[in-house]
Amino acid sequence: SQAVLVKLLEKIINYLDFVLLSALLQMFLLRLMNQKSPDLCSLLQPDVHPGNCWAFRGSTGFLVIRLSMRVLPSAFTLEHIPKALAPSGTLHSAPRDFAVYVRERWRAFINLRERGKLLGTYTYDQDGDAVQTFAVSVLSNWGHEEYTCMYRFRVHGTPGDV
Repeated sequence: SQAVLVKLLEKIINYLDFVLLSALLQMFLLRLMNQKSPDLCSLLQPDVHPGNCWAFRGSTGFLVIRLSMRVLPSAFTLEHIPKALAPSGTLHSAPRDFAVYVRERWRAFINLRERGKLLGTYTYDQDGDAVQTFAVSVLSNWGHEEYTCMYRFRVHGTPGDV
């Protein structure tokens, strides 16, 4: 089953993915409310086939993910398809530079662009491995003018305070 595969993959990577745990809960709640957001849901699932990504207009954007519990983050993983699998043979729509912020408290009515505390800025290497882990605001992509695609984003750490 998919749950067994996810557990096996998590053991291989050796990190618990708190985004996936949150996504499972949120997808369950979305299904209960009969709402669909397939593009955004693809970012939170371990399925990285070509075209199965969250695409947003332009080369900059932001994403807010509410985790299922308080987490002391130790690493972040940004995943894109390998260049060899890209239909164009390039990764121009892959995020290039991005930043990760944390908010200690989640309020029901907030300004989504409120940044919080900067944890770091990072660069996704388009010539590196498809899965890159760094010790999410996308600041740029690799040159695609119309959109940027994110295939998967993960947060690793231990349960506890930020």
